[in-house]
Amino acid sequence: GFLTDNRITHCDLPPQLCHELIDQDIELEDVTILTGGDVLKIPKSTSLSIYNNYGPTENTVVATWFDIGDHYGSSIPIGKPINNVQVYILDEDLHLQPRGIAGELYIGGAGVARGYLNRPDLTAQKFIDNPFQPRDRIYRTGDLARYLPDGNIEFLGRKDHQVKIRGYRIELGEIESQLQDIPW
Repeated sequence: GFLTDNRITHCDLPPQLCHELIDQDIELEDVTILTGGDVLKIPKSTSLSIYNNYGPTENTVVATWFDIGDHYGSSIPIGKPINNVQVYILDEDLHLQPRGIAGELYIGGAGVARGYLNRPDLTAQKFIDNPFQPRDRIYRTGDLARYLPDGNIEFLGRKDHQVKIRGYRIELGEIESQLQDIPW
């Protein structure tokens, strides 16, 4: 195939394409696959080298990673933070959640954006002072997660009604609003 013919050693593929490679039992020796942007489900054991990445655009895309290795099933962890990134799972009062208890995922560290261009209201809502490191800010992702016993993080879904379609964030309320404006 293209990857082996061109001696490609690393590639970034959407989860849907990873699913196809696994379903078709395609073997890619010496190729490392990075994936992210949507939930990864590995239906069966695979020899592919796959790293599940997680991170919103507001954090320069990758905040956590997980080597799937022999891990497969419907819930693939999003892993642990990369270097220079802090990840917090907090309750409504910004207290750390213990392992196994769900909370909202917050991201801090070198990759966190300054905010949204010309959107001070949204910036103030999503980028807040870090309660654990003075003079730093953290990004409120809106994602629900929990720490697993081994320290990896499991993505549990959204806190709001936002969905992802092919990696794009969609606010269902915006679609509903547009549909209501259509004269029937």
